[in-house]
Amino acid sequence: MSRIGRRPVQIPKGVEVRLDGRVVQVSGPKGALSMQTHPDVTVALADGEVTVSRPTDQPRHKALHGLTRTLISNMVAGVTKGFEKKLEIQGVGYRAEKKGNGINLHVGYSHIVNYPAPAGISLDTPTPTEIVVRGSDKALVGQVAAEIRGVRPPEPYKGKGIRYAGEQVRRKAGKTAGA
Repeated sequence: MSRIGRRPVQIPKGVEVRLDGRVVQVSGPKGALSMQTHPDVTVALADGEVTVSRPTDQPRHKALHGLTRTLISNMVAGVTKGFEKKLEIQGVGYRAEKKGNGINLHVGYSHIVNYPAPAGISLDTPTPTEIVVRGSDKALVGQVAAEIRGVRPPEPYKGKGIRYAGEQVRRKAGKTAGA
């Protein structure tokens, strides 16, 4: 069996998990999430635990087994603790400011880039050069962070742009005068 897939997902206090056919619904203090599982995978709820099982040992079923268990585990973690991604802005004059439900990015273009926050996501700017993306859906938090980074990805010569916190940007040497 899959090492990840065979471990049951523990349901903490204050979290409610419901199974409606192939749809798994998880609700807790930070919100509610739902997901439709693959028809080949069986999800069961018993004794405060969610277990996932597969029909055969085919590689495809093994992959779905571990994936489904991890997605359910991420849903439970998201409605209890939530997820966050931090972004850093580097460059002279580059900054972000919170505007209503989204953020305005000043990142070297001739115009201000407005990024509205999708439902279930909160965007904060503790300092003008930091952006914090928070939400209960792990995939959506990562997608929003990637879209914000994509507005002005870090360039390899001076390192200016939007990057994930702690991301190392590989720098290139500039042109040198030839003889």
